[in-house]
Amino acid sequence: MAEPRRLVLASASPRRLELLQQAGIEPERLLPADLDETPERNEHPRSLAKRLSKAKAEAAMVVLKERGEAEGRLVLAADTVVSVGRQIMPKAELIEDAVANLRTLSGRTHRVYTGVCLLTPNGRLRQRLVETRVRFKRLSRQDIESYTASGEWRGKAGGYAIQGLAGSFVVRLVGSYTNVVGLPLYEAIALLGGEGFDIHARWRAGGAGEPGEG
Repeated sequence: MAEPRRLVLASASPRRLELLQQAGIEPERLLPADLDETPERNEHPRSLAKRLSKAKAEAAMVVLKERGEAEGRLVLAADTVVSVGRQIMPKAELIEDAVANLRTLSGRTHRVYTGVCLLTPNGRLRQRLVETRVRFKRLSRQDIESYTASGEWRGKAGGYAIQGLAGSFVVRLVGSYTNVVGLPLYEAIALLGGEGFDIHARWRAGGAGEPGEG
């Protein structure tokens, strides 16, 4: 019997890990890549999400191969980009970034793109790009000031976390909710299953747990 495939998640995002765990999937390890995520000149948000997810997966696989640990391991990576038209909203690291992002998103529909990439030890690369449209209510000055005071925006694409306080800003969402959180589960699990990863192993063992456990 072939040894079961093991999963390496090329991300330090607790949200992506939690989403996989929600589906009963526990990565063997986390191996985030330290990359320059600056968009290229005139790069479309869709292209940026695909390029960075691929680069993250490749960087993690290079580390595994250097350590002699690539055998039997799949590398899963993702990158989420928020945009209004072709304008890419930066990940908010400073409060000024968060305020500027929220003012731009206020009362408008924006798009969230997540590139998902799965890389196998023999070099097979499979990718998906998922798009979700999100409309925010018109944000008041108090909304913006109170949200930025929460600190929830730090490091988030577009300067907000839909699974947190900013969920109350959403008027309409068309597409995948988990995509906006950071990892479209349907597409990620389909990629894993297509490469021989046993996506139901913990289900059968009764180890998936209830939401919020772990």
